[in-house]
Amino acid sequence: MRGAGALAPRMGVTGRARSIAGVTAVLMPGAPVADAVIDDVARRVAALGRPVGLGTLLVGDDPASANYVGKKHEACERVGMASIDRRLPADTTQKELFAAIDELNGDPAVDAFLVQLPLPKGLDEEAALLAIDPDKDADGLHPVNLGRLAMGAKGPRACTPLGIQALLAHHGVATEGRHVVIVGRGLTIGRPLALLLALKEPRANAAVTVVHTGVPDWRDHTRRADIVIGAAGSPNLIGPGDVRPGAAVVGGGITWEVKRLVSDVDEAVAEVAGWVTPRLGGVGPTTVAMLLANAVTAAERRASA
Repeated sequence: MRGAGALAPRMGVTGRARSIAGVTAVLMPGAPVADAVIDDVARRVAALGRPVGLGTLLVGDDPASANYVGKKHEACERVGMASIDRRLPADTTQKELFAAIDELNGDPAVDAFLVQLPLPKGLDEEAALLAIDPDKDADGLHPVNLGRLAMGAKGPRACTPLGIQALLAHHGVATEGRHVVIVGRGLTIGRPLALLLALKEPRANAAVTVVHTGVPDWRDHTRRADIVIGAAGSPNLIGPGDVRPGAAVVGGGITWEVKRLVSDVDEAVAEVAGWVTPRLGGVGPTTVAMLLANAVTAAERRASA
C-alpha cells in the first residue's frame, strides 16, 4: 500500500522506524503530538489572564484510575492550570456521588471536570455522566456532547478519539477518503471515534467501519482497511495476519496484565504494518493533552459569554 502511494508519509515526520525481519514500520509515538497540544494549551491559559480549573472526581481506590488521575494533575501543573482533586470512598452512594458532581457543576473555579471511570460496582455510570453540566464536560462523553459530535457541532469531544485523530495527522497518515476499521464499539473510544472520523472536516472524512464481538468475520474487514484502530480493550487482539501490508495501525485499547500495560495491537504487527503505535507511549499521552485542551476551551467559552 505504501509503495502505491495510498498513504504517502509526510516529509519531515518525527518518529523512528523499527526493522523486524527486514520489514520497516514507522512508529507513531504520542509524545510529540501531546507536547504540541500542551504547548498550545499553556499559551492559551496564559493569554486568558485568569486561572483555568480542571477538576477530577475519583471514587474508590482503583490503582490504575488513581495513577491516571495523578497524570492529569501533573499535566495541569505543566500548563499552569489549577487542578481540583475530589476523592470519594468506594462505598459512596449514588446520592453522595450526585452531590459531589453538583458541587463541581456549581464551582466557579472549575471550568471543566471529569468523573473517572470505571466507577465502583453499584454506582450508575450513565446517571453520573448525565449529571455533569455538558459545558463542563472535560471528557466529551455527556450525551449532549456526543449528540453535538454526531451533528458536527461545536462542543467538547471525546479525548482519546481526538488524540488518535491528532496522532494520525501528525505522523502523516491521511484519513480523508480512506477506509478506517475500528475494532470495538465502546463509549470512550469506538463509538465517538467512528463519528469523529466520518465528519466532513479536515483530518476526518473517512469511510468508517466498526466491528465488534457481533461480527464473527471482523478480520475480513481489518485486512482490507487502510487504517486499523484497536479500541476493544482485548490484549493482542489484532495480530500481523489481521492487517494488510503497509496499513496504519493504532492501539487505542489497553489492558493491565498484572503490572504490564498491553495494547489491543500485538507488537508483531510491526512486521506487516506501514505505521504502528508503540505499546507504551502511543495514544495515552495524547488523551491527557486533549483533556487539557477541552478544559481551556471551556474556560475561553466562559470568558467570552
